[in-house]
Amino acid sequence: MSLRHYLHRPPAISAADAVRLVAEGALVVDVRRDFEWRRAHIPGAVHVPLDELPQRCLELPEDRLLITFCTGGIRSAGAANLLVENGFDAVNMSRGLIDWRAAGGPLSAGS
Repeated sequence: MSLRHYLHRPPAISAADAVRLVAEGALVVDVRRDFEWRRAHIPGAVHVPLDELPQRCLELPEDRLLITFCTGGIRSAGAANLLVENGFDAVNMSRGLIDWRAAGGPLSAGS
């Protein structure tokens, strides 16, 4: 992924909005590394590590809002930009896992 994906601010939502949107059918795209995913992840999320996203983004559904997710929201911001550039309806969940937990979002431990 190029540097420009990190320089542009993608559409962003709070974790509280993300919890609501997931309940309404949005899909979380977790772009963290494998070991982070194995530690804990959002139930129902799709795991596509950031370095694989350019090659794998076409595996994602085109008919759902995609919410990119990482630990702190920086990697997922670049991911949201990449997805938007590829025609997806995507937003970044700012502050990632930190705020997801605070907003009461569910987590699954282990893989």
